[in-house]
Amino acid sequence: MVASRTQIGIIAGGLILFGLGLTLYKSISLGLPLLPEKYQDVWTVESKISFYPTDGPAEVSLSLPENDNGWVILNENFASSGFGFTVATTEDSRAALWTKQTVSDFTTVYYKTQVYDQDAVRTPQNLSEELADLPRLSDTQRKAFDLFVKQLREKSTSDTGFVVLLLQEFASGNNQDVEFILSDLHESRVNAIRYLLTFAGIPSHLLRGIQLEDGRRRQVLSTLLEAFIDGHWVALNPADASVGMPGNFYLWKRGDDAVLTVLGGEKSSLEFALVKNSVPIRTVVSMEQRSEEFALLDFSIYALPVEQQGIFKGLLLIPVAALVVVFMRVVVGLSTSGTFMPILIALALIQTTLLVGLAIFLVVVGAGLWIRSYLSHMNLLLVSRVASVVIVVILLMAAIAIVSYKLGIDQALTVTFFPTIILAWTIERMSILWEEEGGHEVFIQGGGSLLVAVLAYLVMSNRFIEHLTFNFPELLLTLLGVILLLGKYTGYRLSELYRFREMKKLA
Repeated sequence: MVASRTQIGIIAGGLILFGLGLTLYKSISLGLPLLPEKYQDVWTVESKISFYPTDGPAEVSLSLPENDNGWVILNENFASSGFGFTVATTEDSRAALWTKQTVSDFTTVYYKTQVYDQDAVRTPQNLSEELADLPRLSDTQRKAFDLFVKQLREKSTSDTGFVVLLLQEFASGNNQDVEFILSDLHESRVNAIRYLLTFAGIPSHLLRGIQLEDGRRRQVLSTLLEAFIDGHWVALNPADASVGMPGNFYLWKRGDDAVLTVLGGEKSSLEFALVKNSVPIRTVVSMEQRSEEFALLDFSIYALPVEQQGIFKGLLLIPVAALVVVFMRVVVGLSTSGTFMPILIALALIQTTLLVGLAIFLVVVGAGLWIRSYLSHMNLLLVSRVASVVIVVILLMAAIAIVSYKLGIDQALTVTFFPTIILAWTIERMSILWEEEGGHEVFIQGGGSLLVAVLAYLVMSNRFIEHLTFNFPELLLTLLGVILLLGKYTGYRLSELYRFREMKKLA
């Protein structure tokens, strides 16, 4: 027993010291602060270009974003195994160029950049104010254009008013003239609006960019318009008829040139993976001043592909929740339904928000227990009974989603984030516990599970904890050491001290 405790103590102490040492090294050497301060949201944007080769050499050209769009590029990385690579720079654009003499298999190349919003959208001064080219219009199409433009001009007193009305008519979805123009032109809404702007004598060009959403994968470029209205360029969003650059929109390219060109390949695709990290301001300044040097330093897990970064951002929080569960069970003595089911509930609560998630959980489990009590009278085998509960849980979740959608309660649509199999097994275990121990024990373990899940949720959703786990993942070694020490705890639990408080008075 002594040898075992000593061994665990040595291992745990080593892990704790090693994790804290690495953390201090990154804090002192790289300037990453341990305590919260003013943060800057830094987005890691990774573009993935995939294509199937054809005969002959392959050449891939990707337009690169510029620093003149209100965003600052901190660093850039290119991955192109076996390809020759260059960055072609002209007076007003940059492009990454991958070349290879022979490509035999499905191929993927990557471009990754870290950027942050400087809160100042800048428009280049050398944009052409020439009108865009119109397609060849038939007499019917030209008459439709002319009539539609005249109607909008009569309702407006300036180019700004005309453009706003134009966007609203396209966004409403119930204008017969718009539907006729779209069906007759066989063009997208963006192109149709641009042609009408040209017909009205208003210069415009395309804006291609990415709507930034944390953890989003397989994102594609969105297309906006930028029109020269009343002496300055204004961004237009045909999707919602808004004027001005949307929030969290990372502008990739201005102008009508292609973003991606692939020669010697077919079925090419351009997808983006996104992850957001809150980085201290002084770290951002350090990255700007030493961008080339800083890219070589061990800055958290940024060396991983962005898709994996988004996954690990959530996974790295699970050990923190595990520590909460171990502490509440071993030291406090709280009973839960399942050892680590509270962690899964906490993960679901992060996606659904706390109150909505708790309401969904109670409704699904409560209804599931009632249905499970009916199934128990049918003397089904365990596998069939659990499978039936799984189907019932899915039907309940679908019903909640449909009713919520009809009532306009969008938060409840996140019911799909709850782990279906775990919910079904929880219902099964609680039903058996009800039959063997009674409803009192079910409420104790169920309430304990929810309490631990809420505590784990509060810890996992804390911005400071998220910052530490993502930027200092070596702290997980310290958590492991603490959990190993708790595993050797044999003293009284806090709940036992409360239960035996009368004996202390007698003593």
